[in-house]
Formats: sequence, structure tokens, C-alpha cells
Amino acid sequence: MKVRDAVKITGSMTRTKKMPGLSYSLPAWECITGAKLRKVPGSVCAGCYALKGNYTRYPAIKAAQYYRLATLMEPDWIPAMVTQIKRQKFFRWHDAGDLQSAKHLTNIFEVCNQTPATRHWLPTREARFLALMDPDIVPANLIIRLSGHMIDGKNATWWPWTSAVSTQGKTCPAKDQGNQCGSCRSCWDRSVSNVTYPKH
Repeated sequence: MKVRDAVKITGSMTRTKKMPGLSYSLPAWECITGAKLRKVPGSVCAGCYALKGNYTRYPAIKAAQYYRLATLMEPDWIPAMVTQIKRQKFFRWHDAGDLQSAKHLTNIFEVCNQTPATRHWLPTREARFLALMDPDIVPANLIIRLSGHMIDGKNATWWPWTSAVSTQGKTCPAKDQGNQCGSCRSCWDRSVSNVTYPKH
């Protein structure tokens, strides 16, 4: 499959200045858990970055996210995603938005299986889908980080990889290096059990 044909099926990938590779975004307005958390003071989603800035300033960005959302169950979604991702060393799922279903997650697993040279990172708040599986079935080149709901909240203990937002400290160095990952790859590293980001 050619890249231009893949883009017609799934929409294009996104590129952020911060990260070392391509990423994929969906509309944060359609987050299942996030839509509830946006109404909760003190939650990470109450100040969601994906509901402001460039995500809302440019209509084309929002339209592209909704196009990707509409194509999730297309029969050629997996090969189209593989075509666009396979040359990436690092890939992030959902720099905006989140998992939509268990099928969405198992399709991501297949994309990871077909791109073994790529290291994938998937942050999510959709614990309902992770609760249905054993962490051992997650492809070896994919790390799924279960994201904490509340700022300064406790991390989940039942899933091996987590992330959090804190006012008390951080392990993510991006804030100290021009808001970029630089050489850090902790988010993609299975030996790092938790990554803590500073509150923006």
C-alpha cells in the first residue's frame, strides 16, 4: 500500500515539536472517561491541553481528528496504519483523544505486531479496556501507561505502567529542555514503571 492511499483510509499522522517521531490524535471531545473528568475540579482533564490551543484554533486540525475517528473500524485501517508507521523508531498513540473500544485496542495491538522495529507508547485513562486483559498479551514493542485521573492523585497499582501529573515533583525532563523529549525515552521504556509530568 502506498502512503497516499493509506492517508485516504485513516487520515494523516501528526507531528509534534516535543516528541521524537510521529503520533496519532483523535478528538478529545470524544474521550469516554475524559468527558466525565472534564467536569471534575482537580482532575487532569479539567484543564485538557487538547481542548485549547492549536487543537481549537485551526478548524482543519479538528476536522482531521474527526476524520480519523470516523475511520477507526475501516477494514483496511490496520494495513494503512502500518504503512504510515513502519519507518518510525518511536510512535505515540493519541497525543489527543483516547481509546474508543476494546476492538480499537486490539487493532492497535495488530499494528504493533506488524511494526516490530517501532517502539509504541499508548497513554490511556480507559481502564475498562485494560481490566479485560493480562499485561502479558501486550505486544513487546508497546507500552500502555494507565494515566492517573487526578492531579497529585495516587497511581494505579494493578497495572504495571502508569503516568501521573503532579504539583509536587516530576520525572519528565521536558520542561527543563525547551519542552522537548530530547534524549529521554522514559515514556516508551518498560523498565520505567511510572512517568510523572509537572502540572502545566
